[in-house]
Amino acid sequence: MNERTLKGTCFGNYKPHTDLPNVVEKYMKGELELEKFITHTIPFSEINKAFDYMPKGESIGCIIKMEE
Repeated sequence: MNERTLKGTCFGNYKPHTDLPNVVEKYMKGELELEKFITHTIPFSEINKAFDYMPKGESIGCIIKMEE
């Protein structure tokens, strides 16, 4: 994952050490289309917008860009 660390998830009983390799393999094979779940991309300075989207049901997945 190129020096990135997955600390946990908000939903479900997901186990990153055992489940993540299967997800990555399916994505690399083209069996899993993750892009269609990204609904917003916002800079870190606007991170509060991402939290506002959640209870309103306005976002499935939000990419937070650390660099602006």
